[in-house]
Amino acid sequence: MKISTRGRYALRVMVDLAENDNGRYIPLMEIAKRQEVSEKYLEAIVASLSRNGFVSSLRGKVGGYRLTRPPREYTVGSILRVTEGSLVPVACLEDMPNQCARVSRCRTLRMWEDFYRLIQEYFDGITLEDLLEKDNTDMGDYII
Repeated sequence: MKISTRGRYALRVMVDLAENDNGRYIPLMEIAKRQEVSEKYLEAIVASLSRNGFVSSLRGKVGGYRLTRPPREYTVGSILRVTEGSLVPVACLEDMPNQCARVSRCRTLRMWEDFYRLIQEYFDGITLEDLLEKDNTDMGDYII
């Protein structure tokens, strides 16, 4: 499993919005500058986050983006699922119930299911608030 730049940048956008929340909408240009990412690339990411209710947007001179909920209500897992689609490590776990012809005799299925559960539990156990509370000297646990 490999998290794409889209997923990593979505996390960075969400952390940036949470860190810089002062009640106003934050222009995408400011986020792009702070995160050193192309504004054009971030447009597609925030559009997806907006469609899924993670951020709200406002057009115009005082426009931009802001979180729709407090940082403690967003998990890293939920953000990654919106941007990555699925976090399954193998294709046969994408459909439930499992449609693989080998499911009844697969010696590795249980391992993949356990690994997938670990991925979900790990990422769903970290909130944006958790990422904000980490000081810079202890960021080894959550580098995004």
